[in-house]
Amino acid sequence: MIKQLVLGLGLFGVATCISSAQSFSVSYEKSLSAEPLDGRLLLLLSTDNSAEPRFQIDDTPRSQMLFGVTVDGWAAGHPTLVDAAAHGCPIRSLKDVPPGEYTVQAVLNKYETFHRSDGKTVKLHPDKGEGQHWNISPGNLYSKPKKIAIGPNAAPISVELTSVIPPIEPPKDTKYVRHIRIQSEVLTKFWGRPMYLGAAILVPEGFDEHTSAHFPLIIFHDHFVDDFDGFRTTPPDANLKPDYSERFHLAGYNRIQQEEAYKFYQQWTSPDFPRVLIIKIQHANPYYDDSYAVNSANVGPYGDAIENELIPAIEKQFRGLGQGWARFVYGGSTGGWESLAVQVLYPDHYNGAFAACPDPIDFHAFTDINLYEDKNAFYLEGAHKRVAQPAMRDYLGHTLITTKEINEYELALGDHGRSGEQFDIWQAVYSPVGEDGYPKAIFDKDTGAIDHAVAEYWRQHYDLEAILERDWATLGPKLEGKIHIYVGSDDTYFLNDAVYRMEDFLNTTKSPAYGGEVTYGPRAEHCWNGDPKLPNAYSRLHYNTQYLPKILEQIKKTAPAGADLTSWRY
Repeated sequence: MIKQLVLGLGLFGVATCISSAQSFSVSYEKSLSAEPLDGRLLLLLSTDNSAEPRFQIDDTPRSQMLFGVTVDGWAAGHPTLVDAAAHGCPIRSLKDVPPGEYTVQAVLNKYETFHRSDGKTVKLHPDKGEGQHWNISPGNLYSKPKKIAIGPNAAPISVELTSVIPPIEPPKDTKYVRHIRIQSEVLTKFWGRPMYLGAAILVPEGFDEHTSAHFPLIIFHDHFVDDFDGFRTTPPDANLKPDYSERFHLAGYNRIQQEEAYKFYQQWTSPDFPRVLIIKIQHANPYYDDSYAVNSANVGPYGDAIENELIPAIEKQFRGLGQGWARFVYGGSTGGWESLAVQVLYPDHYNGAFAACPDPIDFHAFTDINLYEDKNAFYLEGAHKRVAQPAMRDYLGHTLITTKEINEYELALGDHGRSGEQFDIWQAVYSPVGEDGYPKAIFDKDTGAIDHAVAEYWRQHYDLEAILERDWATLGPKLEGKIHIYVGSDDTYFLNDAVYRMEDFLNTTKSPAYGGEVTYGPRAEHCWNGDPKLPNAYSRLHYNTQYLPKILEQIKKTAPAGADLTSWRY
């Protein structure tokens, strides 16, 4: 094995030596835009013929190559050169691409100019109903894939953007799934243009017939979805071609998903099932596929917009009970953080949060980075060596990508925190505004050096453990019995480390004690949500039924005198 490794390195070295600094001349047709364009120009190279290169880019070891440059005022007929200076991932520079045959494609992720109410002007990609996915975002320009050869002393290769990604048709209402979209006054004021919030609402069986009934409201916090997923009114498709889930090591996982979605429908419509409203919020924004449901200096007052504009509109239109004792939140990962955050920051609005595998809830363990004490986010530094920090591991503990590599990926997708990816949205939500109008960097994306002044700002405003510890005297009485946290002890993104710290604090609470639960799934990876009997592959499909018994018990224990406990139990 050692000999093979040495030979492999030798071959790689030869390939690097003889490769050229290939460049690409990219242009677009005038018919696509009469006005100059701003955005991130993404050049994609692939050795995989199974799909277009734009569908082969991600942060896994399977990813094909991505190189990005920012364009401002780019006019039709004026080619942009993408060369060795472009930020690349997983290969850092075009000069390091080995000679050979590739498929090339280019995509322009278009930016628009926002004149915010804080006086800052920024250029960002507005979501077009796709959840901030540059490769399918309506209005983005792209080229047709074509075969090329890269060799020594090669001339620039011409690539022309000729196509526009078409609009996405919004989903239609059905008997059980309804939709709402409102213009937010506070977000419109902040961003300087009309801004909208939406939701997909799962209404109970008998909703249209029982017009005098009013219902508890449950928010299922999740990433962007255009509809209410995981709910299927027809049996699984008998002709569905089985796929294979690498994540769960299961054949036919697509059929399992359909089966569980149909079982949920059968439960939802059964005679004794609780009649409640479950909603999934649509709050994609110019930085990410959701806002983290809190107020932010960079992303805007999404917390207040959701709590004071969207939820009241939903409860009015769909007959919610409209009181804190009858509202609950749950979700996993980003949704887990959001569930705990809104329970903590709006303690009277909700009667319980069920936070599964939450994003870091204590920034002493920001994944595996200690933002307050570490000097560098990319490396564990010793006296005479440094070790690259992992950002993602598989269920056996193998590193899949390092923190430095995942940030190189984000930097290729966009500068100024405009990648639309995970570290950049954490930074956008949690950071103060920088002098240039974009989020102030928590760490340098090239070197990994942490800005501890920014980290302190994060601690004061968004470190949920720090907020609870600081304010328990006032928050504790409002949160008693409401905090429920679940995480796997082998979480893919090391999210269990922050939960350990949160549990340590919660176990010290008195007057009152927190009265909730923190539970771990032995050997479970992302995103374990508290079911000790089923593996992640199945339990992740049961959010909408798993916590309902605890929700009903909490309502029974805490509903005020005179509360409506009957109209929705038909």
